[in-house]
Amino acid sequence: MSALVEIRELTKAYHARAVAVNNLNLNLERGKIIGLLGPNGSGKTTLIKMMNGLLTPTHGQILINGCEPGIQTKAAVSYLPERTYLSNSMKVYELVDFFCDFYADFSKEKAYSMLSSLNIDSSARLKTLSKGTKEKVQLILVMSRAADLYILDEPIAGVDPAARDYILKTIITNYNENATILLSTHLISDIENVLDEVVFLRYGQLLMHTSVDDIRENKGKSVDAYFREVFAC
Repeated sequence: MSALVEIRELTKAYHARAVAVNNLNLNLERGKIIGLLGPNGSGKTTLIKMMNGLLTPTHGQILINGCEPGIQTKAAVSYLPERTYLSNSMKVYELVDFFCDFYADFSKEKAYSMLSSLNIDSSARLKTLSKGTKEKVQLILVMSRAADLYILDEPIAGVDPAARDYILKTIITNYNENATILLSTHLISDIENVLDEVVFLRYGQLLMHTSVDDIRENKGKSVDAYFREVFAC
């Protein structure tokens, strides 16, 4: 079986001195929770945007389920961007209806169950909610799909520590076990216990793609500690 995501010689250059992703080769298998890790400017968000068809590669190719990013892959990818794109004027239940109309794999029942668990009023307008609650609503909408690939860009950055465990539990219990989650974050210590693999990026290049168990067994360190060591200088 081919990998869910196949990335070959991928490059994105904004101009000669700004190469955000540089000749990247990477395969992501099905049924994994993968941390996309690297310091600011390492190319994580640029890579994510190319995978979602929001940026065009300068060179190379991305295949998701054997298809380049486009209409077919949008039906297979559920994407949580770093910044919210939802309309502040809409009510939460209107957003649920919108996603239900737009995505054939969206589950209203799952969305309302998660909203109830987080005590979020579905009749509230988005503009009346706190920044953290808005981000929770967006995550709920993303995780209520039965997608093949979930791409989450900083899903816990804007929420309080008390809610992080619940959100991570929501992520790992509300996705198809044959799907893959690609999770970009700076809060490594908060998420490493749910990860199967990690991808380290530096200057837009692949520094490492390995299992979490490999780091713990062969390096004798947590992912967070090893990340700090690798990117210390």
